[in-house]
Amino acid sequence: MMVRVRVFASLRERIGRPELDWTLADDATVGDLWQAVCAAHPALADTGASVSFAVNQEYVARHHRLHPGDEVALIPPVSGG
Repeated sequence: MMVRVRVFASLRERIGRPELDWTLADDATVGDLWQAVCAAHPALADTGASVSFAVNQEYVARHHRLHPGDEVALIPPVSGG
């Protein structure tokens, strides 16, 4: 299946692109996607524990099952006041 991956803030800076189109197995989860993206972009590997994920603009856990056409946002931790 194909999903669209949107990459924000420091994660975008690390891979140099705001979006990726990604092909995954039909039963893939957000965690599977994250592992695949990190394998292709090793600069992301040390950010894993602090990244949040949203699918179709809703925050989800890593075990969330993906569907064809989903939009997955990779969101680094943010701070500020």
